Amino acid sequence: METVMHYPFIYFLYEPNQVLVYKIQTLDYITLANVLEKGEWEGYELPPSEPFTTFRHEQRDPKEGWSFWGAAEHLSYLVDIINDYIGHQRMSKTTTTAGVAHIVCSESAAGSLRVALAPPKYVIGFPEDLSIGPLWKLDEVKGQACRQKWLMENINDEMDEFVGHTTLREVIREIRDIPSHLPVYIWCGDNIEEQCGLLFFLYLLHDHHNEIFLIHTNGQQVIERQWNPNLYEKKRLSVKERQKFLQQWEGLAESTAVLRQWKHQHIQEVPENFYDSLIVMRLKEMHQEQGNVDFIQTGIFLLELLARMEEPPNIFYLEFRIRYLVYNGTLALKGIPKSMRHYYVKIRQKTSLV
Repeated sequence: METVMHYPFIYFLYEPNQVLVYKIQTLDYITLANVLEKGEWEGYELPPSEPFTTFRHEQRDPKEGWSFWGAAEHLSYLVDIINDYIGHQRMSKTTTTAGVAHIVCSESAAGSLRVALAPPKYVIGFPEDLSIGPLWKLDEVKGQACRQKWLMENINDEMDEFVGHTTLREVIREIRDIPSHLPVYIWCGDNIEEQCGLLFFLYLLHDHHNEIFLIHTNGQQVIERQWNPNLYEKKRLSVKERQKFLQQWEGLAESTAVLRQWKHQHIQEVPENFYDSLIVMRLKEMHQEQGNVDFIQTGIFLLELLARMEEPPNIFYLEFRIRYLVYNGTLALKGIPKSMRHYYVKIRQKTSLV
């Protein structure tokens, strides 16, 4: 699809005589959700005698009742083009007056941090849990596609796969775009999600000259934290320490493992079926507490299981393993497994044919 930049507008030659016009509202990177929910699009007709490269829409009337449709893959491609243009503009403009850039795992934690910090503030929330799934070449399109394929085939987190995929790409762009003069604060606790996130953030910043500080949250859960940098230990990373973390990430990214845990202050890769026996054992215990072998809602079972685990893993990974145990005949299912709230499981009782 041909494009022309006429800032703050981007022109897309949608059909031989159809031009889509998108208006860039801010220099924040957009996601597929932005385009679908609040994108500012207009459609114009391109006269046969007019070259697309010289088209300008300001003195023309948009087509009334106009709309266009595209598959999610096609819309995702449009998002990439728009963000490329936004990136060019960001490089030539000052995008923040904040004195520090903060990076935190999870978008909900980023929201809490934005509320707690006094303005001006610059907070980036990372949208994915890197304790699960492939990490190979995650900074590149082909690695992101590999990870997305695995997530789509195994993890039922109720998120539209294309929205999640574009969000990951744009957050990676945003981390790489942090101005070189800003110190970077990475919030990190003693848990597998944030430890994996820490390594990836440092990898994305490995050729940057920013000062980087770790704010260690002393093992507190995200919901328990006081989002004040002065309340926690803050450590400046040396070049040697950054190199050590970089080597750790490169080791993870070369592996085919899809499950990791935090043990003895280290990231450890574990087999894909690591939690299967624990799932079966706890389900049997709950059947004993019931007094019979009856179906238990999967969401309730998972909450009970997590409450008994010292280092709780990603709940959606556990739900994936429950479905696997259903498929291999270990568990029986009732309902439709479109989410953990919509189906029930129990230990499958063996029957004999007479």
